[in-house]
Amino acid sequence: MNRRLLVPLGLFFLFSISAKAQNPMDFFGGYSYEALGRLPQAIPARNLSGVKVAVQYNLREWLGIEGEVDGHFGSQLPARELNILVGPQICLPRRIFSPFFHVLVGYGHAYTNGIWDNSFATAIGGGVDWQVAPRVTWRVIEGDDVITRYFGGIEHNPRISTGIVLHF
Repeated sequence: MNRRLLVPLGLFFLFSISAKAQNPMDFFGGYSYEALGRLPQAIPARNLSGVKVAVQYNLREWLGIEGEVDGHFGSQLPARELNILVGPQICLPRRIFSPFFHVLVGYGHAYTNGIWDNSFATAIGGGVDWQVAPRVTWRVIEGDDVITRYFGGIEHNPRISTGIVLHF
């Protein structure tokens, strides 16, 4: 009876390994800069530095599902922003430079001058990855329009990021 289970179990693991090779995961980590709050009724204009981490599961060579968390912090006045976003990413894989485009949706949280607000958040943008090693690319630039609705006003906050992408 146990031998009958070994063959299907072995085939299951064999197909799981090949499926993983066809659907690799990408991990991004790097620096991010965001200009936050451009409406008078919202947070006063602040330029925030921060970090961004993202994980992408590739469904196809050109299509993936990305989840990201970014945090930005003000240096002069107390200001913080946190976004947790998820959505599709389309990539045009090339040998050296690979452009990509994504639309992410999720949750945003902002804090300034002792008050905070939560918002539905969207990031629409793209960028270019540069292959520097077999499993490592440098995200030369990623630019996004982060759309939020903090303190009753719709904001379009430009964000740029750069960092390293590891492919597994």
